[in-house]
Amino acid sequence: MKSTPFKEFHVKAGARMVPFAGYNMPLEYTGINDEHILVRQGIGVFDVSHMGELWVTGPNSLDYLQYITSNDVSSLIEGKIQYSYFPNGRGGIVDDLLVYCFGPEKYLLVVNASNTEKDWNWCVSHASRFGITPGKDLINASDDIAQLAVQG
Repeated sequence: MKSTPFKEFHVKAGARMVPFAGYNMPLEYTGINDEHILVRQGIGVFDVSHMGELWVTGPNSLDYLQYITSNDVSSLIEGKIQYSYFPNGRGGIVDDLLVYCFGPEKYLLVVNASNTEKDWNWCVSHASRFGITPGKDLINASDDIAQLAVQG
């Protein structure tokens, strides 16, 4: 079972740790109901380091993302995020994701932790038609990136 870089903090803070998508993750500290109310009335910080992260870079990255995602990636500007889907071509959905724009040829796809391998394979299966090379223009950085989400 994997752990996020924040595991020691969670344990020291008294988190109840549970398995989720192959990771040892904090479920709660003081109680789910209390924490829900605190986030609804204020803010909370969540460890989402278990999410999958896929970099897409290079001159064909936009055309590639326009093809494999459901939203209009060309409307994104640097520093913005877009919610989207990977449509499966049969009217269904492979997964939902967030597309982060870091520049005109640099995007980060954040996918659901439990679907990272499936989403990676989906992206790889469409890469060659756009000249996207896995390991060069398409990189699975899921084990290299830690994330915190601020919500509330």
